[in-house]
Amino acid sequence: MWKYRGNRRPEFAIEPKAGQESVWDYPRPPVLVSDHRKIEVFSKDKELIALATCSFRVLETASPPTFYIAPESLITKLTPYPGASYCEWKGQASYFSHGDTKIAWRYDAPSERFKQIDGWYSFYASLTRCFVDGEPVEAQHGDFYGGWITHEVVGPFKGDPGTMGW
Repeated sequence: MWKYRGNRRPEFAIEPKAGQESVWDYPRPPVLVSDHRKIEVFSKDKELIALATCSFRVLETASPPTFYIAPESLITKLTPYPGASYCEWKGQASYFSHGDTKIAWRYDAPSERFKQIDGWYSFYASLTRCFVDGEPVEAQHGDFYGGWITHEVVGPFKGDPGTMGW
């Protein structure tokens, strides 16, 4: 268990530098933030899957942001993938594949708070090659999580080794 230091950020959290955000300063419940940087998503074999200049980031305590892009930003058609999951904040997610690999998810008819991302896609950086304004994205650890780690966010992040109790 961590100790609070008078704010929300636990003592083990990395102190953000100028131009950085600590995921421990992100809210719970999560929020949507509009983002206008260039987003590129490639398959592992370097095929361009999506290109966007407008997206939404979901910011949630302890997790790197997940980026959602509009369906019209898809360059390549994705195929529905079996299975679903449920988020207490957004609702039911469905999954999508490129070839045989599950690479993305979306929320159809999400909760009122997340209506702006209804039908928008988010991609697993561990199963694709993602870029934010040309910067390669590092994937959040854990098979379930889909956060995108860039130079601007500091953790530690949910899903990192030793975080099972979070």
